This record gives sequence, C-alpha cells and structure tokens, in this order.
Amino acid sequence: MNQHHHDHSSNPNDYTEAVNAYRKTFPSASEVRRLTPDPAVREMLEFFAEAKLQTPFDRFDTQKPHCNFGVAGVCCKICVMGPCKITAKASRGVCGADANLIVARNLLRMIAAGVAAHGARGREVMIALKAAALGKTDTAIASPQKVLASAKALGIAIEGRDLNEIANDLADALLEDLSRTLPNDHRTLKAFAPAERIALWEKLDILPISAMHEVFEAFHRTSTGTDGDWRNVMRQFLRCSLAFAWSSVLGSSIAMDSLFGLPKRSELKCNIGALKEGYVNIAVHGHSPVMVSEIVRIGRSDRWLEKARAAGAKGVEFYGVCCSGLSAMYRYGGVIPLSNAIGAELVLGTGALDLWVADIQDIFPTIMEVAGCFKTVVVTTSDSARLPEAEFYGFDHHHGNLGEAGALAEKIIARAIESFVARRDIPRRIPNYEITAQVGFSVENIAEEIGLERILTALKSGEITGVVNLVGCSNPRVIYERAALQTAEELIANNALVLTNGCASFALMKAGLCGVQGASRSGEGLRGFLGGKLPPVWHFGECLDNARASALFKALAALAAKPIKDMPFAFASPEWSNEKGLGAASAFRALGLNSYHCVYPPVQGSSAVSDWLYRESGELLGGAMRVNLDPIALAREILLDLNAKRAALAR
Repeated sequence: MNQHHHDHSSNPNDYTEAVNAYRKTFPSASEVRRLTPDPAVREMLEFFAEAKLQTPFDRFDTQKPHCNFGVAGVCCKICVMGPCKITAKASRGVCGADANLIVARNLLRMIAAGVAAHGARGREVMIALKAAALGKTDTAIASPQKVLASAKALGIAIEGRDLNEIANDLADALLEDLSRTLPNDHRTLKAFAPAERIALWEKLDILPISAMHEVFEAFHRTSTGTDGDWRNVMRQFLRCSLAFAWSSVLGSSIAMDSLFGLPKRSELKCNIGALKEGYVNIAVHGHSPVMVSEIVRIGRSDRWLEKARAAGAKGVEFYGVCCSGLSAMYRYGGVIPLSNAIGAELVLGTGALDLWVADIQDIFPTIMEVAGCFKTVVVTTSDSARLPEAEFYGFDHHHGNLGEAGALAEKIIARAIESFVARRDIPRRIPNYEITAQVGFSVENIAEEIGLERILTALKSGEITGVVNLVGCSNPRVIYERAALQTAEELIANNALVLTNGCASFALMKAGLCGVQGASRSGEGLRGFLGGKLPPVWHFGECLDNARASALFKALAALAAKPIKDMPFAFASPEWSNEKGLGAASAFRALGLNSYHCVYPPVQGSSAVSDWLYRESGELLGGAMRVNLDPIALAREILLDLNAKRAALAR
C-alpha cells in the first residue's frame, strides 16, 4: 500500500501561483490613505503620516511579503516537532499530516477561538444576570419582558414566580448551554432554531453538547496524532459553528437584553466630527457591557456632572469605539459612535479623548503608544485583557467583585476628570465630518413599528429584492471600509434591504446609509418601501447582534411558511478578519444561506477543504462560502442569489 496516497491531494505548485496573485491585491498604506471612502479617516491618516505615527496599515506594509504557507493555511505549528509546511519536496508534516488535514485543523482551531471569544464575554454577562437576580449587585433587571419571553421558550416555569427567581433560572440555563459536559439537549438551540434545521443538523450529527465542550473537543481533536481524517475535523468545525450561533451569540444576547434592556430606536450624530471640545470626553472600546453600563450610568449622574463642571468642563460625554460603544449607543442614547477597531488609533490621534476605557477584544496594544503621545489615560476593566502601562479598574479573574462595579466606575469617572484637568493644553485635531444615523433596530421594534407582514409583502412583490445581513470586522487586505461600503451601495441601488452590525456598520453609518438621506442612493422599489422615514441600511447594533438578524430571518421565513434557506436572504462580511468572523459566516451557512466575502480564508493549500467550503458544504447545508475580491462584483453575485430565491417566493 502506498502510504502517501490520500484523496484530493494538493500540489504546492497549484496553490503557490494563486497565493502570489492574491498577495498582489493587498493594498499599501499609501493606497489606503488615497482610497478609503471616509474623508475624516483620510485626514487622520495624512496627519499620522506627517507625524511619523504608525497605523495598522503601516504595520501591514512591514509584514510584506506575507508568508505563502500562512496565507494558504499549510503551516502547522501545533507541536514542536515542526513547524511544518507543505512543499513540493514535503507532502506531509513530521506527524504525517497532509495539506488537507493541516488546513482543516487550522480552520477548526480558528473557529474554536471564535466560539471562546464570544462565549467568554457571554459568560460574564450571564454571571452578571445571575448576580443581579440574587441581589448580589445593584444592577436592576432592565427588561422583564425579555426574561419572561426567553424563560417561556426555554421551558422555565413562570406562573406565580418572582421575576428574580425566573431570571436566576434563565441565567443557569444559558450557563449550562455554555458549559455542559454531560451529553444532553442544547436548550437554547432546541428552543430557538428552526425545526427544519434541527432535523438536518441531527442527521449530520453536528448538534453541539455545549460551547465549552466543542471548543475543548476541537483542541483535543487537533492535538498531535489524534484526528487524522480531515472530513471528521470539518464535522467538528460545524459543531463549533452551531455552538457559536446558539450559545456564544444567542445565549449571550439573551442575557444582555434581559439585564441591560432591548434596543431603543433613536437618531444620533456619528463620526469623528461629533467629538466635542470642553467636555470630559470618555471613549468606551471593546465588547463587554457589564462595566460600561455602570460607567455611563454614573458618569451621567448629577453628582458626577457637577464634579466635572467644578473642574471646568461643560459636562461628561461618551463615545463609542467598536462594539461596547454600539451596545451602549442603542441602549442608553447619546453615546456617539466614532470608529471600528482598526480605526481606534486614528480616533486617539485627535487628542480629544481624556480617558479610554478598554474592556475585551479587538483592542490593539499599540493604542497605548498613540495614547501616550496625547496624554490620554487608558483604563482596562477585565483581567482577560490587560494592556502594558494602562491603569486597571476592573473585574478579577473569578468575577468575584461584580458587586463593586459601581465603585470601580466611580474611580474611572474620577480619573477621567483628573485627566481632563491635566490635558487642557493638549492640541485637538478634529476633522469636521459628522452625519446623522438611525440606530437601535430590533426584531421587536421592527414587528411593532414597521410590520413583518409589510416586509414580506414587499419581498413578494419585488419592491425589495431581498434582505442582506452585512457585517464583519475590517481587514488591511482590502481598502479600509471601501469593500463594505461598495457592497452595500450596490445592494441598495438594486433594492436589497441591508441589515448591519459591528465594525462594518461604522463604514455604512459614516457614509450616510444608516440615515434617511441614504434612501436617495436606493433603487426605486426600496425607496418606495422606506417611505421617506427609514434608512436603506438598518443598524442592528454590535457584532453579537447577528442574533437579531438571524431572528428576523427566522420570523420572516415562518411568516412565509418556508425554510430560511429558500428565502431571499444572504450574509456578507466583505472585510472579515478574525476568528469571530469565521464563526459568524459559518453559523449563517448552517442556516442554509450563502456567505459572501472579499477576503479569502486560509484554505488555498488544500483543494479538498477549499472544495468543501466553497461547494460541498452548500450541498450539505444549503449555504456555501463565496469569495470575490471585487466588492461590486460580489454584490452582483448576492443579487443573483436573491433574485432567484425571490422569484420562487413570489410564485
């Protein structure tokens, strides 16, 4: 028997040419400065270049030429017998893993990290919900209706019981789905996923036990000499996709909405030009709402506003960077969204921020260097995410001090006022660009204020071509924010309604697509549906709010009496860049929808895994991955998909 034989073997010469061609599409920092669509970003990039301050785009340039093996996914450094790479002379790593297995294992470890990332932030808010229910914190449960609705769906007894008792049981159920070790039903998935999908997932044997178990199992399978079947590895990839969707994302979302409240529709100003001078300016950056909610509440209290005025400030203002800002924006109002994660350093470069609150995820350590240049105080609030030289006022490793959130928030506000006084002479550079956006869309307020029947009627008539959830982080492999914006512009021009959240949403907000003014760039049918009152892009919030988009898809499909996979829906993350993005796209594909991107995943080194991702998974689930480096061409592919499904819906 030939020990080197395996199916779908990959020839390194086949993928090297493709990878080299792909690398040539990566823009330079100077191209980003010239072509990024937001004039405020362009102005700040020019300022940074003149001041010899590095940005993520400059650092991307210093990494060139990118490693072919890494881009293709055929570099393995799991053990210390390597690192190994697949080349013309080495078709297998030291342990015997071929290109297919190495690529599959790397993908599995990547998505497992995404499950852990959203799961960890979810765990914190689930614990906070339980602590509030038990009276161990001063936080009141803001949405009794969300607690009751979620508890009812999960089969938790409601009649004759105190709200806090129900909330405690709800937190326990969510925590169990997050961390179950004994095989049992995943309650959140069984309660909220479509029955048609559950039946398919059961048939494919990909139902998860719990988020933590599937992450644990993913790392076990990919440890040295364990799972040697790349197809079996990809089956575990799908289990992680479902754990990501129904525990790390939906479970976390239920806990957040229960404790901190549902989104509120509102209109606000966004972009860097909305920064105010003369105020104690505080930015909140990251993904955890537990401390942020206290900081905003206390910072707006009469007591602390008076302290700020006594220090010579006009008041206290809050600004949002990345998802902590978006979550606070739609819950508390008046938290001004400025930038996604990759633009954080540019925001700091304005010199207008007195204090920067960094909690967890998508916080680059280099913000410390820029903050130092402008004497902005940086505070971290999680033991999971420390920064060198930053001050720490936060939760310990065991979350044993959740009850001290208010006291910690007071220290942070006091530190911000001290920083305001110390920074009076720091020059400000605030580009004069701001725009109005509508935010805070949710399934609940859409059903009440717009009507699900109205949307479905518009889909059947062709007034709306389809509905696209356009999300994802930013990536220097493409022109900053241009891929997301151009994709959205082409979609709305052809009557597709766009939902957005997370980092991609900043590009669409700043371009005016989340405001009523954006309707002028829509097709005639969509413009008529919007009626001069709604924007063509509906802002759903932070990246966790993919749960809201999937819930809207489920509700519209149920109203149409069709499976989600047969509806004119799509998922797009043109500029995706990290493990959470891989999980989000895979979760929507598991619902039966295609996912669309302008950035390739690291699979080019395996023709077998590439085929599985781009074709075979679509045959299994109904949704496959589509990649096109041209955002407008990508949007046109989406429109072809939507039109085919919409035509079937109209019959």
